[in-house]
Amino acid sequence: MTLQDVYRLGDLVDGQAVRVVVGAQPIALVLTDGELFAVDDRCSHADVSLSEGEVEGCLIECWLHGSQFDLRTGQPTCLPANAPVATFSVAVSGEGPDARILIDV
Repeated sequence: MTLQDVYRLGDLVDGQAVRVVVGAQPIALVLTDGELFAVDDRCSHADVSLSEGEVEGCLIECWLHGSQFDLRTGQPTCLPANAPVATFSVAVSGEGPDARILIDV
């Protein structure tokens, strides 16, 4: 595992997800209520991009069938998904809007 520089902090919008790709790994990067989260950007039920779904608090919803996942743990919180998505550790390097977001992949 190694920290990868993936995004500029000032470019994130609170309550929205963005897709970043590290190597071959798609990741949904989320800033919500001042906290940063990173989860696998593939729904475990339908294999579609979670970053295209809605974020509400610490939940991200798959736009296709409505599965929701806890951003803190990756665990599904409602059907049809019954398998978790991977989570990744997030760090920030620097200060202010030009700070860089690092993900441990």
